Amino acid sequence: MFSSVLVSEKALGDELSKQKVTPSQYDFGGVGLIQMPTGRMAAEGEFSVNATFNEDYYHGALSIQLFPWLETTIRYTQVPDVLYSNDPEFSGDTYYTDKGIDVKLRLLEESYWVPETSIGVRDIGGTGLFDSEYIAMTKGFGPFDATIGMGWGYIGNRGNLTDANKSSSVDCNRNTGYKGKGGNVDFERWFKGCSAVFAGIEYQTPWDPLRIKVEYDGNDYKSDFAALRTGNELKQSSPINYGLLYKVSNWGDFKLSYERGNTWTLGFSLATNFNSLKSNWRDTPKQAIKDKPDIADRKVDLPELNKRLAYDAGYKGAKIYIKNDEVTVVATQTKYRDRKYAHNQAGRILVNQFPSAKTFKIIENTAHLPTTETDIDAQKFKDAVQYNYINANIEDSTKVIEPTLPTEKPDWETPDQWNYGFAPKLAQSFGGSENFYLFNLGINGSAGRWLTDNLEVSSSIYINLFDNYDQFKYETPPDGTDLKRVRTLVRQYVSDNPVRVDNLQLTWLDKLSENIYAQAYVGYLEMMFGGVGGEVLYRPMNSEWAFGVDVNYVKQRDPDNLFGFFDQEINFDPDSGRFYRAQTGTFTGHASVYYQPSWFDDVLLKVSYGQYLAEDRGVTVDFSKQFDSGVIVGAFASKTNLSADQFGEGSFTKGFYISIPFDAILPTPVTNRGNLAWQPLTRDGGQKLGRKFELYGGTDARAPWLNKPSTTK
Repeated sequence: MFSSVLVSEKALGDELSKQKVTPSQYDFGGVGLIQMPTGRMAAEGEFSVNATFNEDYYHGALSIQLFPWLETTIRYTQVPDVLYSNDPEFSGDTYYTDKGIDVKLRLLEESYWVPETSIGVRDIGGTGLFDSEYIAMTKGFGPFDATIGMGWGYIGNRGNLTDANKSSSVDCNRNTGYKGKGGNVDFERWFKGCSAVFAGIEYQTPWDPLRIKVEYDGNDYKSDFAALRTGNELKQSSPINYGLLYKVSNWGDFKLSYERGNTWTLGFSLATNFNSLKSNWRDTPKQAIKDKPDIADRKVDLPELNKRLAYDAGYKGAKIYIKNDEVTVVATQTKYRDRKYAHNQAGRILVNQFPSAKTFKIIENTAHLPTTETDIDAQKFKDAVQYNYINANIEDSTKVIEPTLPTEKPDWETPDQWNYGFAPKLAQSFGGSENFYLFNLGINGSAGRWLTDNLEVSSSIYINLFDNYDQFKYETPPDGTDLKRVRTLVRQYVSDNPVRVDNLQLTWLDKLSENIYAQAYVGYLEMMFGGVGGEVLYRPMNSEWAFGVDVNYVKQRDPDNLFGFFDQEINFDPDSGRFYRAQTGTFTGHASVYYQPSWFDDVLLKVSYGQYLAEDRGVTVDFSKQFDSGVIVGAFASKTNLSADQFGEGSFTKGFYISIPFDAILPTPVTNRGNLAWQPLTRDGGQKLGRKFELYGGTDARAPWLNKPSTTK
């Protein structure tokens, strides 16, 4: 009897120790309760879009779990009772908008005795509206998740660990201002000011979609921005907040909470996981290996072979060389990010067409630059395809080496022709003073033709369909800055010119030696600039490192003249009645280092130093992480020799981007990607030239990043 009691108690203890409450988002974005964060982390790759609304604040946030131990959040908050600026002709009725970036690091994973413990910083580099630091510990007990934590700043303004009366100030003398023009990281005030304990419980009810949250708030809201700015106190009738969360499915939930004892808040979250994102392909059927191949000396239909290589295996624009028992194909891969699928399809086609061949060579190129050579042993390939041995694998028959182009004339060469295409184009920015969301949507038509194997002429024309850049008034701002308007003239290029020539250039590309690639170009290089330039890249095969240099001399294009440039540096804007400076000629370029560390999987670090379009000099750091599906999430920042006052609002250039492989969301394999970029403000400092072709991306096959094999397929 005694033994059975012990067993029952142990079983109960084991049951209570199992986590049953999956992480959910809180009001500010990121894993938490209602107003308070927790020690929990979401699953790696979890991407959430969150929004909450009450009478005091509108919060919108994007949260991404970059690593199992790192959560990052970008948030915008609008204050309904406060306008963006005191100048109604500049910002109109746009609400005051605050941008914040949050980071949370996991210190300890949950175990039987140890709670999951995390440390976080809210509102890094913002204007200090919600800036906080905290340590939170969360432990699961069956359907309950219990959290206790300590917060500083906004989260800790109750001050129950500092000064219960807070007689000196409502924020315990914490410096709540911000450096420069905002956007800088104020380390000096971290873990200072008021501090308070907060706590809460999340309960998973027996009805799976419904959860209940209760928390003790660490903030008393007496120093809240909305209260101080409007003079209307954010009264807190109770420090206890209550919330309900209804989970629709794995992709979203709705939430309703009663906060401060007097305020209702409504919100929702949408989520997906970039690690598990995948599509069910309907791919071209693979050719079966013929048991009785045709006679070896039969004439091969080379046009049909070229067609099959292009449509089945994705190798387009092929040159085919037939020499004794060896067949070489030189082509561009346009279908499969993971080359093993391409090698499988191409190998089957070639084995059936050339049954007596011993070796097949596939030399992959991009823009006629040879990047890799894959040698396929015909007999090993047939053994692998026909499963003639245990654990047969196509890759057993392939070897990727440095490419060596044939010197003889090809037996087949795809005829030269114009290549062209049409694609939608969306440009956007968030958090502006004139309008929270500025965008332009149009159609981009491009065309190009190779004049020789190394020389291409190309062009693109943009047709603007919809935009609201007529509201963008920053082109000649009264903010004290005096930079050349290399980007803030965007309205004149977008709204005032519904049809424009974005690009018209002549480009030369070549591989100079085994590891060195080069290009040179001249023409209208992008929407705002034209000129001449070149790039050299050193990129060894399968190396973690690559090094590049680009140098350009450019002038700013005149938005009122389709093919003209600014002749005068000082120009007058009749709309604002102010003068502004344009870029009439400068050198711009950067020395860049690229690093894919083997010790830090799925990460690319790019660091560049050089001169930017406004003639400021400095460093750009770009860090990106790739998930199992091939989705890439990255962030960048450019810090130049401009002071915060010279740069203007934001203090320095920064932003983030998401690159989504189309084959993760479409039912067919393809190497194309869609890119979503976010930059909080359009400013002139730290701006690079938008070049059509960059050698690092063009030589990706040498150490795949954009076309890194997906682990979800």
